[in-house]
Amino acid sequence: MKHLKILLLLSILFSACKKDDSPPVPQETMYFPSTTDTAWERKAVAGMGWNEAAIQPLQDYLLQKNTKSFLILVNGRIVMEEYFSGHTPTATWPWNSAGKTLVTTTTGIAQQEGLLTINNSATQYLGAGWTSAPLAKENLITIRHLLTMTSGLSDSSELVIKPNLTYMADAGTRWSYHNVFQKLMDVVAAASNQSFETYFNAKLKNKLGMDGFWNNGAIFKVYHSNTRSMARFGLLALNKGKWNTEQIINQTFFNESISTSQNINPSYGYLWWLNGKATYMVPGAQTVFPGLLVPNAPADMYAAMGASDQRIYVIPSKNMVVIRMGDASDPANPSFAVSGFDNALWQKIKAVTN
Repeated sequence: MKHLKILLLLSILFSACKKDDSPPVPQETMYFPSTTDTAWERKAVAGMGWNEAAIQPLQDYLLQKNTKSFLILVNGRIVMEEYFSGHTPTATWPWNSAGKTLVTTTTGIAQQEGLLTINNSATQYLGAGWTSAPLAKENLITIRHLLTMTSGLSDSSELVIKPNLTYMADAGTRWSYHNVFQKLMDVVAAASNQSFETYFNAKLKNKLGMDGFWNNGAIFKVYHSNTRSMARFGLLALNKGKWNTEQIINQTFFNESISTSQNINPSYGYLWWLNGKATYMVPGAQTVFPGLLVPNAPADMYAAMGASDQRIYVIPSKNMVVIRMGDASDPANPSFAVSGFDNALWQKIKAVTN
């Protein structure tokens, strides 16, 4: 009997060891669509373990809130892709200020190519007198200040012309959401000795297989593209600047971009909005609000946000990218960037994906 117990114990131990030695279940690889054709791998919602009953309420909400297109990628594969009100996969739409992150990335590429240094004064590239501020104050403004919305220039007008670029505070001492960021396009153009769009197309757009173009908007240049092109950039952002096997923008700079960039608004990086911080500020005010930028969204989310609720949400913990394009969710109160729409939308997304 004693020997039988010993044999039984050894059998249990052998089985446990065998289970521990079994190969791990392979994780799904990251997918990158071709840059030369329109093929894009999909993954069925049914295979995600999501709550399929919550999809229709999400779609109803998107339509109710004037959405034109909505897309979710997981590991680079399309899980949801919806178009509303006659919008189509090939139709272009303005990114508005969500396109600021394209400028960030292009600026970072110019730095890694040795064309500029973001800690240098912007005047080095733009020439003295590009603002109406006293020259000593203008010289304080670095490229980094333009990337972080801390130039100290007046925010009384969104039109970026020299008479409006007056001194308000020393660079680095005041956070204010402002279209002066577009001077970064002039910096890159001067540093690369070519138009910004030519440089952008060669170094970023073409490498990702994006369509689209920069168009002069009412107050600044706006990028227009189809929905999948916006998703391509979101996929680059999910992979910290890497596209397939090529590190297009070095990861050190990209990580700086999605980290708190100054001590005034913790929820802002280099023109990227950051969730999960203790406080945040919003465009058009100097108020500091307590809590998360988007409480219903994952804390690790970073986002490109533009007027009329153009959105790229990137969620590393879920290997997910979410795209929303369309008209303003609330036409009576259109936002420049973050709004209550984000939190309400994420409540609906969570109902599906959690």
